[in-house]
Amino acid sequence: MTMRGDKYRGTVTAGVRVEPLSKQLPPYPQRQLFILAICRICEPIAFMSIFPYIFHMVRDFNITEDESKISFYAGMVTSAFTFAEFSTGMLWGRLSDKVGRKPILLMGLVGTGISVLVFGFAPNLPVALFARALGGLLNGNIGVLQTTVAELVPVKEHQPRAYAVMPVVWCLGSILGPMIGGALAKPVDNLPSIFSPGSIWDKFPYLLPNLFSAACVFVGVAVGALFLEETHPEKKWQRDRGIELGSYLAKRSEEFRRYLLSYLPRNRTEIRRGKAPEERPLLLGTDEPLPGYSTSENSPQRTSAPGPSLQDPLNLEETAQDALPKLEKKPAMKIFTKQVILTIVSYGVLAFHTMTFDALLPVFLSTSPNPQPISLPFKFADGFGLDTRTIGVILSVQGLYSMASTYFLFERVVQRFGALRLIRLLSTSYPLLYFVTPYMVLLPDSLRMASVYVIVVWKCTYSTLAYPSNAMLLTNSAPSTLSLGTINGVAASTASLCRGFGPIISGLLYTIGMESGYSGLVWWVTGLITMAGAYTSFKISEPKARMDEKDDIETTTTAPMEPRDVLAENTTQT
Repeated sequence: MTMRGDKYRGTVTAGVRVEPLSKQLPPYPQRQLFILAICRICEPIAFMSIFPYIFHMVRDFNITEDESKISFYAGMVTSAFTFAEFSTGMLWGRLSDKVGRKPILLMGLVGTGISVLVFGFAPNLPVALFARALGGLLNGNIGVLQTTVAELVPVKEHQPRAYAVMPVVWCLGSILGPMIGGALAKPVDNLPSIFSPGSIWDKFPYLLPNLFSAACVFVGVAVGALFLEETHPEKKWQRDRGIELGSYLAKRSEEFRRYLLSYLPRNRTEIRRGKAPEERPLLLGTDEPLPGYSTSENSPQRTSAPGPSLQDPLNLEETAQDALPKLEKKPAMKIFTKQVILTIVSYGVLAFHTMTFDALLPVFLSTSPNPQPISLPFKFADGFGLDTRTIGVILSVQGLYSMASTYFLFERVVQRFGALRLIRLLSTSYPLLYFVTPYMVLLPDSLRMASVYVIVVWKCTYSTLAYPSNAMLLTNSAPSTLSLGTINGVAASTASLCRGFGPIISGLLYTIGMESGYSGLVWWVTGLITMAGAYTSFKISEPKARMDEKDDIETTTTAPMEPRDVLAENTTQT
């Protein structure tokens, strides 16, 4: 066990490891975050690819001739996913606490792949709604992803860097998704030299971008099954045949590469002098051991119980499992504290108004120009009338800037202000964004597109700072790491519910506003809702150490050592 109150530490006695206070931080889990990012990027590609063409897709369903009502139906299609995700988000979070994070993440990816395939073949609105709802029902990855990142990064010093990874990945997917959706939708019209009229692409004009999304998703499933390690504090000690197969394939690939290089004269000497294939790193050029026995590359301060002698057969999996009951003896604690609830509410408000913006902007830009009598400061209504390709480019620029903002700004800003203070600054200034956005239509034609990009940059800067900050607050407010799956599941369900209501309410208000001559109505109502988030942020206090961290400080840490450490210590003792 690891004592955390002594001045002099660092020895190993009778299977007990004592760590020095000056010990360096555990290594940053770069390899696993990279693999997790590959799995994650599939979902924003699939989710965001529909935005450039959803308005046109609903219009092609011939539900109504009134374009002002199309936004409402488009909002329904967008919201079907989030409403369904809300209904199962808590279930997937609780299930991940019982069976592990990896199976739930892979199940979510498979559900997304099936959903986009059905959506691509949708001939009418009911089928499109069913396809989106199916994806939401089978996908609980938002909360489970947050939990996985939290378990990969157990120390707060690594959190700003780690919590910026998934937003960057989402932004990258937000670049590729709209570009793919805008370029591949209606291929017979946009790429007539390749896709001929009367073909399947003419019958299902929105199938091609969804086929591409499905291919990306199933690549993510394969990578996750073979290389993603389990992070659950207890389940990660169980055998993972997918990891074993991935290690085997990586080893064979390396041997085959070296075999090919051996035929190059300039490499023969180097290979003869180099390490044998089995001694070389097999994945991503790292020196980390392969995950054949454990999945704890980032676990700091591991401890162990006395192990068997070298005279007895050593079963590493059983040795690790023997220590697991110690994890289960901690007293029950309240999961949903006041701070956890307030942070979840803040997350829900943020999800509502940012999703409203994301769903409303393409509709706003797609609406055909229809100038109506103006009576400033509030009565005016008009649109931009942009095509799918132009909207796809705008959304791709939005994703590109979001990625740059997350990568270059977030870590520096959150270290300067702190997560809580940053959330308060953003939430109090969000209403101004929604107040000025509708006035873009009043600008001269020469300034309209420039104003669109200014608004997009403003919104993206705020979102890329707000979301990971909120995730950090939620993780640090959790009473225990063992409850993170449940907490993040509830947070994901809350966010999904708010995201579901966002496009529907905004679509309805947009229709009412356009008919009455107040196109800014929906934006201003959303700005009022952001004030609720500002109020909530001032009720949140700075998170203290989790209960399991307190137990670790006051008494001992009972987390089992990595199996290779058990073997090393028992060898030393013998």
